[in-house]
Amino acid sequence: DATLARTATPIAVHPKALSKILHSELGANTLISMKLAGGADAKVLIKEYQIDPVTHQILHADFYRVAMDKLLRVTIPVVVKGEPKGVKQQGGILEFIRREIEVECLPGDIPEHVEVDVSELMLHEGVRVRDLAVDPKWKAVSEAELMLVHVIMPKAEEAPAATDAAAAAAP
Repeated sequence: DATLARTATPIAVHPKALSKILHSELGANTLISMKLAGGADAKVLIKEYQIDPVTHQILHADFYRVAMDKLLRVTIPVVVKGEPKGVKQQGGILEFIRREIEVECLPGDIPEHVEVDVSELMLHEGVRVRDLAVDPKWKAVSEAELMLVHVIMPKAEEAPAATDAAAAAAP
């Protein structure tokens, strides 16, 4: 029903229960079964929420109803697995470029995270969205060329004394 989808229904939820959901693995991507008075169970996701900056209590949350058979887009965190060879053997450092990506999936298939194995990465190598393992339950919709993580050389800081000595020696 298109009219029902556009109307907002004010509801009250227990703040501790909502806080527990937000601190779970899926966080705001947790599919919530909500029993509304006089209606059937509704499957909802958290659209946005407000937290008191002092007490950290939840002040307000907006939910949206989802159809279990329709694809939706959600943002999920990128989790790194392993220690790159370029760090262990070549003295590089692993740098995160993006800590999350956008995926498309059914509401019941929302992944907690996407795992990126970086153990084979050497210096100047990285993992892009296109390099992620294919999963039949979800599809990455972030740009395929987006770099997620890469191994780079640490930046060497110049010693100020060496710079001064070089300037004094120049004619």
